[in-house]
Amino acid sequence: MRIAIIGAGAIGGTRSERVSRLAACFTAAGLKSPVLDNIRDEIWLKLWGNMTFNPVSALSRATLAGICQYAPSRALAANMMAEAQSVAHKLGITFRVPLEKRIAGAEKVGHHKTSMLQDVEAGRPLETDALLGAVIELARLTDTPTPHLDTVHALTKLLEKSIAI
Repeated sequence: MRIAIIGAGAIGGTRSERVSRLAACFTAAGLKSPVLDNIRDEIWLKLWGNMTFNPVSALSRATLAGICQYAPSRALAANMMAEAQSVAHKLGITFRVPLEKRIAGAEKVGHHKTSMLQDVEAGRPLETDALLGAVIELARLTDTPTPHLDTVHALTKLLEKSIAI
């Protein structure tokens, strides 16, 4: 059985009573909920994987292990993550996990279908703009080139259009 971890924290890094109460509620519900000093970095860490693996899995119909164990898609994921990391660094975000370790972590999850792949299979709308579009918008604001992100975003938008027909 896996135990979910939901971090709590304030944007400014302060440990307020409100944040402590929120973490206590999560803990009382049976979840691990550490109070984090830099919640923004943690949000980006979560986004970093989702904005990479979700669209690649939706386009390829591959699981996390499948993406990570096939050299060309693993390289694509690494390139996408490097571009996003460049954007994040320009915004003052640092990742506590190195890129290759993040990919290895996704691989260890195994043959899991991402939420976006599940949405494709069920004919539901995709989170393309929330995951990729937002990062690309920040890339434009920071003058950061993102050719891999742009390409995967365009293909995923086309996928959205084709499954909406």
